[in-house]
Amino acid sequence: MMTALASFAAPAFQRTVTEMLVMLTVVLGLHIFVGNSGIFSFGHAGFMSAGPHVSAILTISPAKKAATLSLTPVLTGLQLPGPAAMAVAVAVTGLLAFVLFLPLVRLRGIAFPMATFALLVIEHVIAMNWTRVTGGRQAVIGLPRYTNLWTSLIVVGLALVVATWYSQLRNGLALRCSRENEVAAAATGINIGRERLTAFVISAMVCAAGGVLFAHFVGTMTAGIFYLEMTFVTLAMMVVGGMRGLTGACIGVVLVSAFSELFRSLERGVDLAGFTLKAALGLQEIVLSIVLLAILITRPNGLAGDWELTISTLQRRNRKESRDVLRLYRYWRHVQ
Repeated sequence: MMTALASFAAPAFQRTVTEMLVMLTVVLGLHIFVGNSGIFSFGHAGFMSAGPHVSAILTISPAKKAATLSLTPVLTGLQLPGPAAMAVAVAVTGLLAFVLFLPLVRLRGIAFPMATFALLVIEHVIAMNWTRVTGGRQAVIGLPRYTNLWTSLIVVGLALVVATWYSQLRNGLALRCSRENEVAAAATGINIGRERLTAFVISAMVCAAGGVLFAHFVGTMTAGIFYLEMTFVTLAMMVVGGMRGLTGACIGVVLVSAFSELFRSLERGVDLAGFTLKAALGLQEIVLSIVLLAILITRPNGLAGDWELTISTLQRRNRKESRDVLRLYRYWRHVQ
């Protein structure tokens, strides 16, 4: 509904909604692993970077690739349509996530998040210096800009289906059991390493799809885009809404996107009755950090907590409202 209304709005608002849907894809991918396992990962921005780089190689015209990159003749002459390139990029990222997770499978506690952060740093350094393939510190230009409201909505819908499907599988249930009590889960025969590996690979593939959407939305890409700032923003979105449920992920994306767009407008300057209201640069990051701290202190499980919006939840609410109306009607009849 929101996408249909936004399609008739101003181009600036359409860009805001499209960007929000792109970020929602990434946060849904994060939720598949972080939300179900309860373990933070700082390395998923690296998978957001891997996907777009593969897609860029497959979609940029041969003439522009020959001018900016130093690829093999086969890759230089290859140009695929957007959906096919995204499918290849997602598959390559999934294989990369599988290989990278194997050394981490035995890590527990704070060691795993720190290891994923190390992977992010390694990926960033490689992307910044592998000039022949990634463009290095120079921007990769010429990406077809096929990401719009409807393509992003389709990919978000697929990501939501994948996240919901995984949470209802035996694998998702087993991983959530390990989140609540790792010792008890292992004692019941759950292979925690295997379940985390499965979630990690699926999560990386969804994040790669979000990264591909982002790159083809902007039309250009640098290695520095998918690094610390992107890691902080996506994790903040998930934590603000509540990382234990899909509803919380959606709420967090909407709230943080609204905050970010509001303060971006203030930093550019807003005219009010002849006066220009302009905020200091960096206010967006400061306010987002304050909001994140306040939510962590007052609601450690996020705004939504464990609550999940489902059809059964709505049915229970409707039944409760019906009972309340019936009680009010009976009281009114008694008073009369």
